[in-house]
Amino acid sequence: MPSVKYHKGDMVMGRWPGSNLYYEVKVLGFEAKSQLYTVIYKDGTELELKEQDIKNSYNFQPRSHSRSRSRSPGRRRSRSRSPGRSVHRSTSRVAAAAAAAAVTESVPSSHEDAKLQEMVEVRLSPLQQPIMAAESNRNSKHENKEENNTANKVNESEAKMETEKNQSRYNLRRRKHDGETKPHRLEDTNEVTSSAATVSTPLDFGGKLGAYFWLLFLPSWVLFVILQVNLPDPSLVNFPPPLPPLETFWDARALGLVILWILFQVLLYILPVGKLSEGMPLRSGERLTYRTNGFFAIAMSAAVVAAAVHQGIDLTYIHSHFLQLAVASFLTSVLLSVYLYIRSRYAPPDQHALGGSSGNVAYDFFKGHELNPRIKSFDLKFFCEMRPGLIGWCLINFAFALAEMEQQGLDTPSYAMILVNAFQLLYVVDGLWNEEAILTTMDLMHDGFGFMLAFGDLVWVPFTYTLQAYYLVSHPNELSLAAVAAIVLLKLIGFYIFRTSNSEKNAFRRNPSDPKLSYLRTIPTATGKSLLVSGWWGVVRHPNYLGDLIMALAWSIPCGFSHLLPWYYMIYFIILLVHRNSRDMSDCRRKYGSAWDEYCRTVRYRIIPRVY
Repeated sequence: MPSVKYHKGDMVMGRWPGSNLYYEVKVLGFEAKSQLYTVIYKDGTELELKEQDIKNSYNFQPRSHSRSRSRSPGRRRSRSRSPGRSVHRSTSRVAAAAAAAAVTESVPSSHEDAKLQEMVEVRLSPLQQPIMAAESNRNSKHENKEENNTANKVNESEAKMETEKNQSRYNLRRRKHDGETKPHRLEDTNEVTSSAATVSTPLDFGGKLGAYFWLLFLPSWVLFVILQVNLPDPSLVNFPPPLPPLETFWDARALGLVILWILFQVLLYILPVGKLSEGMPLRSGERLTYRTNGFFAIAMSAAVVAAAVHQGIDLTYIHSHFLQLAVASFLTSVLLSVYLYIRSRYAPPDQHALGGSSGNVAYDFFKGHELNPRIKSFDLKFFCEMRPGLIGWCLINFAFALAEMEQQGLDTPSYAMILVNAFQLLYVVDGLWNEEAILTTMDLMHDGFGFMLAFGDLVWVPFTYTLQAYYLVSHPNELSLAAVAAIVLLKLIGFYIFRTSNSEKNAFRRNPSDPKLSYLRTIPTATGKSLLVSGWWGVVRHPNYLGDLIMALAWSIPCGFSHLLPWYYMIYFIILLVHRNSRDMSDCRRKYGSAWDEYCRTVRYRIIPRVY
């Protein structure tokens, strides 16, 4: 058993990656297998350092290869220890990592600029000190400005010379996101942080081999459910469904309608109507703006569809050519995915998604290599997430209600069809009314835009989420008024949990200091963020998932219990949310460390109270 020189809780001096800069850190633990110490800096950054990169505070002796021109040691010490001389304005990559630190104890003079490439070892005064500019007179401010500028040059030179040399010695685990970041792109992005994060980002969905599986399985599954539900007896014992002739998979008119629908939604999106909303800060510090006029888009779409029906256009074409429309949408998503991958190869590295930068073509094509691909101000990912597929879902459901009336000889749709249409329409309208909330979700903030999201948005959502309505056209299910009332109550409970929990989360993420949220209890983390442990977020870790599952149950019950296939959405959603919860757990444990463990002890259940 190797001896441990430093113990949990010790305050020591730790080297910062890519430089010879030492900062005061606290030891969090020691991993015997890797022989690395886990330490935390005062700006919230956690690193794993080797023993040789740590020094005791009491015998730490700073040194410099150049002399200061200060008139007296006393004056020099006074300047160096002043918490007002922070380097938060620095544009160097190393200085950005210690935004609240004081300046070094000794600084090269102006005539010694030739020695700036030499490495200096410094000890910084404690971080997180308030800026005390008011204590400095004009002369000291001027001297301090020159001193800071010189120190920044030193740090910049050190980082550039040492990055490649020392990078393999460190394992960067967490970096604080500055809450005061301005909405423009910062030039001091830490290259060590980006590189380490990229390398350490785990591969999802089965990794590289899993990407090949999903690329084949997802389109096959969509074709299967469409063909299976259309059988007179859609029981799974009749698997596999018979394949129709190949020519039935293709219809040029269907492709034209799909393209026309997408272009119509593009037109609605780019109209100068609605609010311009800011997204969350990216790794570069940039905040993108989005045109959040989704409710306007669905209202205009409904008006156009109503006018089309009034003019005698037969929307039951959607039901009779559902397979061909799905194939056309699939081809569209593939072409979009190819374009996205090609353009991502030319995107700057800071615009890549960490999870889609594995270096494997198939995996990056599937997961998405570029985080926020845009054509000028037109955001492709945001548009596809919220518009053609989501609004198309409601259009398809409406067409199926008309098809049911025609096939069953009804004057009005059945209770089951009305419930499915109404519930899912409410879900979509709510999402578009609160469209700004999606800007804080995993899809928008972390996932790249590739085949996974393109196929999901344009094919998976409109052609599998409509499965209940598609099933009811040929397989009606009678419901009593009491059953209708019970299903409506279940839906309202799920919707209430879903909406209120999402509203709490979105409001808290955007402005944690809002006085209206002062009643919420939180657990602070080393990143500067806090974890909610009250309201719905104190009941389970993902109350929005709980509400989603209750609503999914209300969508499935109207189809009855004769066949398993219309319950596909419920089953799929359980798998999806459990997997997403697993991804979220791994990410949060890596990001928040011990604070996340405390959060898990406080909020024990993940999705369903006392069950899971």
